[in-house]
Amino acid sequence: MMDLGLLIIRLVIGVLFIGHGAQKLFGWYGGHGLKGTGGWFESIGMKPGVTMALLAGLSELVGGILFALGLLTPFAAILIAGTMFMAIVKVHGQNGLWATSNGYEYNLTLLAVAIGIALIGPGQYAVDAFLF
Repeated sequence: MMDLGLLIIRLVIGVLFIGHGAQKLFGWYGGHGLKGTGGWFESIGMKPGVTMALLAGLSELVGGILFALGLLTPFAAILIAGTMFMAIVKVHGQNGLWATSNGYEYNLTLLAVAIGIALIGPGQYAVDAFLF
């Protein structure tokens, strides 16, 4: 049952990150695309904004795909954890912990899940289990 639990966690988190990456990169799912996200990044001091949006979007998209597949799981976790760390530092950290105040609790939860899966492994229902 543990392997099934790990699969569920990886799929939910991975697919959500794919969506977040697609929002930043392509403007899908209500996102603003590279130009809009880049402009917002510039407004919070992340320059050059479009380049930073591209890097964040690629990290989320690629990290999400790899995480969902359980492929190169430690690398996928680093991509996910890195974007969540930056979200905490640049956006949510100043608002305190709780999401009700636009705080970082959700970002911290996602960061912990990514690191936790990287440390314990993706389970048997993962591409990594077949390759390594």
